[in-house]
Amino acid sequence: MEPAQTHSVAIHPLIVRVTHWVNAFAILIMVASGWRIYNASPLFPFRIPSELTLGGWLAGALQWHFAAMWLLVLNGIVYVSYGTVSGHFRRKLFPLTPRAVWRDMREALRGKLAHEDLSMYNAAQRAAYLAILFCLVVLVFT
Repeated sequence: MEPAQTHSVAIHPLIVRVTHWVNAFAILIMVASGWRIYNASPLFPFRIPSELTLGGWLAGALQWHFAAMWLLVLNGIVYVSYGTVSGHFRRKLFPLTPRAVWRDMREALRGKLAHEDLSMYNAAQRAAYLAILFCLVVLVFT
């Protein structure tokens, strides 16, 4: 008897997968260093356990936090440049209509959203993705 053949298909290009993992790493560093910065404030009675924080002291935490921020910014520039130049955003996120977003959100809440083609986002996913991209741009500029 022959072993079962497994067939995997890459849904996203390598650059998209790499930039997403770099974002996850940068955000993890920002969260851990942000907790250390939070702990340095005398205003808050609650403290995050030191084992879960990064930076050792306030200045070290600030250095980690800003280093991760710049990693996030540079990675975002790479991702947005790729998405714009290659047409990845145009193919994956558009067209998008409010009616389609509302319909897919209703279907998702009822547990009846179809998932036949995993390479295509539904309208609710497209709207969420665009909202996250917008929020990240606002985050960087603030």
